[in-house]
Amino acid sequence: MKPYIAASSYLNTAPLCHSFIDGQQRERCEFLSDASPARCAELLAQGRADAAMIPVIEYQRISGLKVAAGACVASKNKVRSVVLASRVPIHRVCRVALDTSSRTSAALVQIILGQFYGLVPEYRAAAPVLAEMLEHNDAALIIGDPAMLIDREYVKVYDLAEEWRKHTGLPFVFAFWAIRTDSRAFGEGRDGTSVDFAAAKREGLDHVREIAADYSRRLGLPVPELVAYLTENISFDLDQDSLCGLRLYYELAMKSGLIEQVAEIRFCD
Repeated sequence: MKPYIAASSYLNTAPLCHSFIDGQQRERCEFLSDASPARCAELLAQGRADAAMIPVIEYQRISGLKVAAGACVASKNKVRSVVLASRVPIHRVCRVALDTSSRTSAALVQIILGQFYGLVPEYRAAAPVLAEMLEHNDAALIIGDPAMLIDREYVKVYDLAEEWRKHTGLPFVFAFWAIRTDSRAFGEGRDGTSVDFAAAKREGLDHVREIAADYSRRLGLPVPELVAYLTENISFDLDQDSLCGLRLYYELAMKSGLIEQVAEIRFCD
């Protein structure tokens, strides 16, 4: 049985997904590439996906998961595609509209405002339409490709990875591959040779310019800008520094009441 794998179609996940869509591993699984990050987590939690690229906060909310080692969507400095767009300076934010597409970034906003700025704003879930989000709120969380298209002439834009780095000195991990341990197709007891997430990452990184050209047509942004985004703003390596940032994020999420406890990260063999 081929494993069923889900991921979003955002540019920041494209190099990790390329092998499954157009590369060497496209025959090794059934691949869904147009779900939102939140939907990917739901499919995994419901047992409708064997593995998925999920917001990292969901690892603490879904039991029976392991993490594929080495690959993730992270940023070591400025990410550009996860931002708080605000009508007021960040220290004056009282009401925030949260993009419902991702739960990691929604938790990150609350950690940054609560733990780093000492604020207790009101939060409201909203569809990711910036003009509507800012009608009745001071600020709005926007993630993914839409965040890169914001007209920054009219709003203040705070890059959340940059804010995290400023206050912690660490990278921030947004998403990673999670695998159900009870999956009959791909989980506990299997050697994982049918799907190789590390090899998929390597193949995707070899096709960055091709990926950037494809998304340039979709987003209307120059290819060199998107190549720089994928090679400078995004890090795809779940290395020790990124793991330190991830563990701190989980600790602060618990301190902020966003998760009940911190489960240790367990990797696939």
